[in-house]
Amino acid sequence: MLRIDRRSLLVTGTLGLGAWSIPGFAQTTNVTNATGFTHSVASGEPASDSMLLWTRYVPTDGKPVHLTVELSEQADFAKIAGNGIAITGPWRDWTTKITVDGLKPGTSYFYRFVGPDGSKSPTGRTRTLPTGSQAKAFKAAIFSCSNMPFGYFNAYGHAAARDDLDLAIHLGDYFYEYKTGGYPAPKDTVRSTEPANELLHLADYRIRYASYRSDPDLQALHARLPMIVQWDDHESANHSWEGGAENHQPDEGDWTLRKLAAIQAYREWMPVSDEPWKAYDIGDLATLFRTETRVLARTEQPDIAPLFKAADPVAALKAFRDGPWMDPAATMMGTQQEDWLFHAMRRSVAAGQKWQLVGFGTILGETVMPAAALDWVDPNAGERAKNYVLAGIQAGKLGLPFNYDNWGGYPAARARFLRAAQGINANLVVISGDSHNGWAFDLTQGGKAAGVEFAGHSVTSPGYEHEVKIDPKTVAAGLVAGNRELKWCDTSHRGYMALTITPETVSNDWLFVDTIRAKSRNAVVGHSTSVARGRNVMA
Repeated sequence: MLRIDRRSLLVTGTLGLGAWSIPGFAQTTNVTNATGFTHSVASGEPASDSMLLWTRYVPTDGKPVHLTVELSEQADFAKIAGNGIAITGPWRDWTTKITVDGLKPGTSYFYRFVGPDGSKSPTGRTRTLPTGSQAKAFKAAIFSCSNMPFGYFNAYGHAAARDDLDLAIHLGDYFYEYKTGGYPAPKDTVRSTEPANELLHLADYRIRYASYRSDPDLQALHARLPMIVQWDDHESANHSWEGGAENHQPDEGDWTLRKLAAIQAYREWMPVSDEPWKAYDIGDLATLFRTETRVLARTEQPDIAPLFKAADPVAALKAFRDGPWMDPAATMMGTQQEDWLFHAMRRSVAAGQKWQLVGFGTILGETVMPAAALDWVDPNAGERAKNYVLAGIQAGKLGLPFNYDNWGGYPAARARFLRAAQGINANLVVISGDSHNGWAFDLTQGGKAAGVEFAGHSVTSPGYEHEVKIDPKTVAAGLVAGNRELKWCDTSHRGYMALTITPETVSNDWLFVDTIRAKSRNAVVGHSTSVARGRNVMA
């Protein structure tokens, strides 16, 4: 594949009109030249009477253009039910987002964009949220962690082909920021993505979105369902927080500039509003809360690695456990968002919403490394993997988690959130991603039930099986036995979750695709569980 010269793009900060004519770069038939609608359509930010609609249009002359959008309940657009108009140009990489209101609740619409030359985009479908008791059930597909070089997005394709879904939710790591060969290693690569370098500048992030959004399965999903999206770390850099990231080094420039570039490209290319967090009422069934737990207010993650170099590592770990680990100032969301979420959840309960559904980028449930984990590691695994497990086992003996980039690194903030949910008698269901594996937790606080968590496996990113060569059932059984909140897990499959909300139950399916190494539409339900209203524990 020919490489795009990033330096030439930095002059204007845009992809340039010729990017899509590069042989091998375009991955779908509708991206074949430099102009027109290059990346199909998408919808998001659903409400009962409005929808945000997205597309990208590149003109032949490079001048700003007016784009219009049309919605209709008929596939032939015989009767227009809503429309809108907007101006786009190189300052936003030729993308546009138009929110159309005046729509009917719980209604499916076809939509399309019209270019200044009369050309039309591919037709998409979307659906507004229901009101009141209009919907007796609501089903959403939930995704996270889609690393293109690791494989094909078969999970997206499978969900796009279904006719029983109302919504798609993406909990983050929509793409990965690494350079070619940085992650994954070249031997694991199934296909490539652009640019070849690590993402540092606005042009880099824009190109990576363009590369991922050229995938036909991802395009099909966006064109089929409205999507509620939130970022995690890889939309900026690995293990990012407010003031930096593990994958940001001093010689890579100012972190704030990189973060702002990542946020700008995200808001350009994704069907999402500029609001950092938001609540969505799904009739009187549930309120879904989109959160931000990564780059706006998160304090730096704890790092226990230096503690093992102390003269007495056990004493150092105990001092950490009883001191810095419990710091009440450490936060995932920041005080402003914590306050918003508490009041929004309280309003949801007071309004009679049956369920409070909260999306987090990372796992909330407690995860401790069991002592047997050392026997799971592949003998040929690198020292980094072995040391990670050894450190996790030692920490686990003292009641410490093995992952500090998720809520395990912020126990005081976790407790505040769960206590708040308990205090308002919420019927709490947490959905989360990030770990690449599937998990089901009964969440507790103060020895009492606080809610359940359904954590999704990845679309393609590797899970425990990447470093573990024993029977995955042994790994899962050991993790469940060693973690009091964990009721089920899977450490070897890729796919997505399908969540069904009814007035009395929320049920969740973990769907496993049969492969990511080749194109496939095969998937099976690998596990299902549910929670009854008023119980806050799984059935």
